[in-house]
Amino acid sequence: MEKTKIRAEEFSFYYSGCRCLNSVTMDIRENTVTGIIGPSGCGKTTFLRSLNRMNDVVLGSHAEGKILLDGKNIYNPDVNVVEIRRRVGMVFQKSNPFPKSIFDNVAYGLRINGVTDKHFIRERVEKSLADAALLKEVEDRLHKSAFELSGGQQQRLCIARALAVEPEVLLMDEPASALDPTATAKIEELIRELKKKYTIVIVTHNMQQAARISDYTAFFMLGELIEYDRADTIFTTPSKKITEDYITGRFG
Repeated sequence: MEKTKIRAEEFSFYYSGCRCLNSVTMDIRENTVTGIIGPSGCGKTTFLRSLNRMNDVVLGSHAEGKILLDGKNIYNPDVNVVEIRRRVGMVFQKSNPFPKSIFDNVAYGLRINGVTDKHFIRERVEKSLADAALLKEVEDRLHKSAFELSGGQQQRLCIARALAVEPEVLLMDEPASALDPTATAKIEELIRELKKKYTIVIVTHNMQQAARISDYTAFFMLGELIEYDRADTIFTTPSKKITEDYITGRFG
């Protein structure tokens, strides 16, 4: 039986009084890949960013309901948001390496969390790069600029940077949308490998990608969770006609 890592309970989210998510309830299971699909503006990214309170930075926004991480509501007033974002890491649509060396990009999160042991930092950087399937490609140029890497390598570097602080959950917002097919295949292969250690939630516009890498798939529409099930069920025998219409390309 798969353990629930994150549970949304009647979760709604508002920007400047406008409701973007409406009473979403779903369980995200440990060591699985959960794909979130739906047309543009349906609330996919808002929901994803709600899972580590990344939306808190938006003025005039507020949440209702609960997001439970290992049974504790991350929206409780006593919660340390910095700690939540360490446990629930994020990889963005556009790779965003810092204007630093490859090594310093990955070490960044450790250093801002007060880690000073150089031996420990080096070991963690190399492990994170290895976990992101990048170490062999960059081990002879760790102190060169991250901007010298290809787009696909930069995205894997950003994944390594997220892994360095040892999160439990990895959120990915369209992580391969700007990449060519070869780089995309590497990211997908990496995601399949990473789920052995992490719980992964990925937003994707690419239906084929969601079918390939997701264990579970959630279909959102206009801020509502329309259907959520095992990916093979969603893509072969969805229970709602609107889900079928979307995945067969009749709209969206």
